[in-house]
Amino acid sequence: MLIDPDVSQLVLIDYQERLMPAVFDGKACMDNAMRLAQAAHLLGLPVWGTAQNPSKLGDLPAAMKALCTQTLAKMQFSACEEGLTACLRPEVTTKPAQGNARSLPKHLQKPAPAAPERNSVVLAGVEAHVCMLQTALDLLEDDFEVWVVTDACSSRTERNRDAAYDRLAGAGAELVTTEMVLFEWLQTAEHPLFKEIQALIK
Repeated sequence: MLIDPDVSQLVLIDYQERLMPAVFDGKACMDNAMRLAQAAHLLGLPVWGTAQNPSKLGDLPAAMKALCTQTLAKMQFSACEEGLTACLRPEVTTKPAQGNARSLPKHLQKPAPAAPERNSVVLAGVEAHVCMLQTALDLLEDDFEVWVVTDACSSRTERNRDAAYDRLAGAGAELVTTEMVLFEWLQTAEHPLFKEIQALIK
């Protein structure tokens, strides 16, 4: 099963200015998160960011925040407890058809095509064994497909990060890398944005 860009969303968990210096391999992790955000932005995919206790840990870097559709401040470790699920799966409100005397009768009117439900969540963040893990488990519980980008996640220790991956794989999350995500989003070398996205990883 490949990641389908038509039903994908990107979630970036807690890449905060005061937290990242303490994270194992933090620079590489942040660089890959930015590549994901830039590619998603180019492709027009929704990008959601979160910030844990921002008054203590700071905000997301400005360049990352600028690429996010919305950033959620949170105190709960799972972002789903703070409104992420509602962002990922917004309620669809349908307006009653409005017309005039020349409009077609209602039974002949075609309903507007619904936007595809974006049930595939590409997820990356820190700390992998706390906020990212708990968010991923809640998303799986809510029937999302969850793709955890391993080279864009980390914790303060390598052991904690790896334990999160073991648990997530057992729970049904797919473990992927940044390049896997980007090329699956593109699908073909003939994609009009192929060169721009390829440039992100060269």
